[in-house]
Amino acid sequence: MRGKLATLRASVPATRGRASLLSLAILLVPILIGAPWVSPADGQTAKDRKIVIRVAPEYPETLKQLYIGGVVHVQAVVAPNGTVERTALLGGNPVLGQSAMKAIKQWKYANAAAREELEIWVEFDPHR
Repeated sequence: MRGKLATLRASVPATRGRASLLSLAILLVPILIGAPWVSPADGQTAKDRKIVIRVAPEYPETLKQLYIGGVVHVQAVVAPNGTVERTALLGGNPVLGQSAMKAIKQWKYANAAAREELEIWVEFDPHR
């Protein structure tokens, strides 16, 4: 792993410095610890709404044993009080999508002035 990090470090332009390395580290942590991966910025698109409570999705044991994985794309509607009102599967394996949506419905976001629609990507990797 040290060789890969050295390669990644060497590929970061000097003008970006530590901020780029920090961004890269944030993206690599879920991969290194074997957790289901959620896209940058806590699974959100352009919004900066912070997740207060995140529940990890359960990997269906049958799919994991059959080495069936993938990325699911979920849309979540978050109320002003931070609760997830509803979710919809936008793409990916339907069984993995159900697991991801079940977990996302338990997430709690920071309070905000208005209701928001967020797009979340969750990766299921059977090799972890």
